[in-house]
Amino acid sequence: MAEAVGPSSPAAIAANRRRVTSAPENIDFETTEGVKAIASFEEMGIKEELLRGIYQYGFEKPSAIQQRAVMPIIQGRDVIAQAQSGTGKTSMIALTVCQRVETSIREVQALILSPTRELAAQTEKVILAIGDFINIQAHSCIGGKSVGEDIRKLEHGVHVVSGTPGRVCDMIKRRTLRTRDIKMLVLDESDEMLSRGFKDQIYDVYRYLPPELQVVLISATLPHEILEMTSKFMTDPVRILVKRDELTLEGIKQFFVAVEREEWKFDTLCDLYDTLTITQAVIFCNTKRKVDWLTEKMRNNNFTVSAMHGDMPQKERDAIMAEFRAGTTRVLITTDVWARGLDVQQASFYVSLVINYDLPNNRELYIHRIGRSGRFGRKGVAINFVKSDDIKILRDIEQYYSTQIDEMPMNVADLI
Repeated sequence: MAEAVGPSSPAAIAANRRRVTSAPENIDFETTEGVKAIASFEEMGIKEELLRGIYQYGFEKPSAIQQRAVMPIIQGRDVIAQAQSGTGKTSMIALTVCQRVETSIREVQALILSPTRELAAQTEKVILAIGDFINIQAHSCIGGKSVGEDIRKLEHGVHVVSGTPGRVCDMIKRRTLRTRDIKMLVLDESDEMLSRGFKDQIYDVYRYLPPELQVVLISATLPHEILEMTSKFMTDPVRILVKRDELTLEGIKQFFVAVEREEWKFDTLCDLYDTLTITQAVIFCNTKRKVDWLTEKMRNNNFTVSAMHGDMPQKERDAIMAEFRAGTTRVLITTDVWARGLDVQQASFYVSLVINYDLPNNRELYIHRIGRSGRFGRKGVAINFVKSDDIKILRDIEQYYSTQIDEMPMNVADLI
């Protein structure tokens, strides 16, 4: 019988000790320079049926991060991929997981942890879509959904689990999620995950996993906590860095509209409404209260809009996303819950207009928001509402991303 792997099993303790003691004080990663960029999916040696799934999904060629990170991951190396939303990282996770998993064994072999339920569910969807022809079985273990359904699915047997740390931890402790065959752990948006206080739960999950584990860590930034985590969890990691200027701003026209006072934003939005509904648009506000206020005000003025934020029940959030994907609703007002990692780059669906009703609170969020549009070389438009005291923030964003944000022209509808 295989040796039990739990938090206090000899194998786990030995593995953890080995990882912690073997990590140097100043971690010196093998960086992108040593990593060859591979320009096509065929050259990566991907399974034939998986290639069919990739092309059916709408991809033609790998993005910058995929060209560099797919090979080390499918070779089984520990990898740190530093990349933002919109760079193709969710589909990179899906592709590498599908390539690594043996579908003949109906056991969990890959575990993906994400900070939000939406991202975990979306990752599951992309895995199922790309892995369609290899009959991959994946399940998202997330809070707000039925525990009974999770138990039923896991008992039946799946190859991949994509989930949030709390629910995954619960399923492992109930012994419903069997960990003995897990060979790959992916931590997606790990900087965001740590800032949300999931650190203890992640450590908790890790303690149950087999010692010879491949760890892939994806993060937009590399704060101290991440480096600490890499020294504990990873062995000789390859670090892939996608520079900011290689990100998603290419193909996205960015504009600003000067509004002297907060109250003027609403009238500006009403003036733009017809332009919004030519396509599908996402409008970002910085707070849930603002989303509710703006939604009500728009509806009172007979404009059709949907709204979504983190305080809504999961079922409602799912229903709103489904309507928006189907094109039933064309304008979605939301907080940054939507900005991070909802991978909407399928050929059949993407957002070509993003409006920042409020400029984001930090400049990293800017790329997450407008990365919803113009993905993988498609065209997109981002419009920023800027009060006089926001000018400094706007200039800071421009400088940070080496980009240009011009005043919105009258013919903006022609650009969408």
